[in-house]
Amino acid sequence: MILLRPDCLVFKTPNGENIPCSVQEVSIELIGGTAVDCIDKELIQNAAMSVLHYFREELGRSSVTMAEFSEALEQALANLGFKIKPAQNQTQSDSSRVAETDLLRLAFQSGKGCELFFFGCLREEVRRKLNLSPEVLCFRGLRVCVKQLTGAKRWSRRCQSLNDQIVDYLRTCLTTETGGESCALVVS
Repeated sequence: MILLRPDCLVFKTPNGENIPCSVQEVSIELIGGTAVDCIDKELIQNAAMSVLHYFREELGRSSVTMAEFSEALEQALANLGFKIKPAQNQTQSDSSRVAETDLLRLAFQSGKGCELFFFGCLREEVRRKLNLSPEVLCFRGLRVCVKQLTGAKRWSRRCQSLNDQIVDYLRTCLTTETGGESCALVVS
């Protein structure tokens, strides 16, 4: 018998083949490109390693079907607060599961120093994206957005304060607008 690398399992394919493969690589493929962009790859790798540990150490297995691995990975990510269906089980496209917004675009629309307008635009953007019923809301470009709004060239205490206000505001908006339904929020 061939000794597997510590990060590998043998995956049983539907046509009867047994393929040894890294759980991290399989996880990224199963989740799909758009969701991987919104969730930290290290987080996905840690979830994959926990699934590996579950099968190897707790169940004493070194080979699994793709469906078994997929379900366990979905559960591990759900425990971390991400509701993501692995790609082989998806009925929706990746674009309908993840709603992305560029915060810098909203900052430019609001104008330099117009934080009040920005927060109004941000709430409307959250509402608009939630109408698409996504599983993940991604807001990108927080740091450059804050610098645009404050007019700062270097990061300062005022920048950090506004950064924290925006993140808190997004959390509040999401809680208020979803009415308790689960939707993951990613701000980077």
